[in-house]
Amino acid sequence: MALDTAVRKTAFEQSSRDPGTLVANTAVAEEAKITEATAAEAVLKAVPGGVIQSVELEKEDGKFIYSYDVKTSGKSGIDEVHVDAMTGAVVGNVHETPADEKKEAAKAAPARPKKP
Repeated sequence: MALDTAVRKTAFEQSSRDPGTLVANTAVAEEAKITEATAAEAVLKAVPGGVIQSVELEKEDGKFIYSYDVKTSGKSGIDEVHVDAMTGAVVGNVHETPADEKKEAAKAAPARPKKP
């Protein structure tokens, strides 16, 4: 499986990208029916040759999902793949170009106070 241990250990810490959507580890562990390892297998089938860069377990629109960033050699940007944490089904697969990633990071960055 192409997910390194360091990524696995930090996978479910609060997301700096969207802090409001990540659910506490204990609540998620009780709610998710599919393990992260099972979800990762589905992701790698959806993105052949991909390497998982990061994973978050989130609650979006009332549903628990694993959200993966997957890098594919020879392809710029990343694929963001969502897996339903209850069924294991891939429910989203969107390619983000480097420009898309930059816009998303800018949106998630906290607003800096203006200097007087």
